Amino acid sequence: MFLPLWLLLILLVPGAIAHAQTIYTIDSGDELRITVFEENDLTGDFPVGSDGTITLPLAGKIELRDLTLQAAQNRITNTLAQGFLRHPVVSLEVIHFRPFYILGEVNDPGQYDYVSGMNILNAVALGGGFTYRADQDDIVILRGREDNRIKLPAAPNSIVLPGDIIRVTERYF
Repeated sequence: MFLPLWLLLILLVPGAIAHAQTIYTIDSGDELRITVFEENDLTGDFPVGSDGTITLPLAGKIELRDLTLQAAQNRITNTLAQGFLRHPVVSLEVIHFRPFYILGEVNDPGQYDYVSGMNILNAVALGGGFTYRADQDDIVILRGREDNRIKLPAAPNSIVLPGDIIRVTERYF
């Protein structure tokens, strides 16, 4: 009793795509704390620039846009190991996430600071709650940058990520 391969793919791939869309990646507006063990001159807080890079002493610009924290840590470690340090030990943490935005039928739309573990209901609460015209069953998350933004339907418990744009639509009756 085996399922055909194409049916198995149809059943499994959407779940994998939905999971991948909730993984945090670094982008401009984030601020990172980089600690290089026993290298005080390389340790500090670094903003991610509009081009998705940080500028690290000795190493210069390092592209981190769209990398997970682990991948960014590996990239920094590998860059420092290429002629700068013998065996660099690097740790990386986000000290300030880029904001998220909530628009549409909320009482106070705008830009808000992101908090880890946030969902749509938390975001709406920050935005002053739903207006009386809000269609609470028609909420959309726009995720990504302008060049690769995707549109996702959202429920009250949907995860919000830094940089997301949440749109609460108006109901018509």
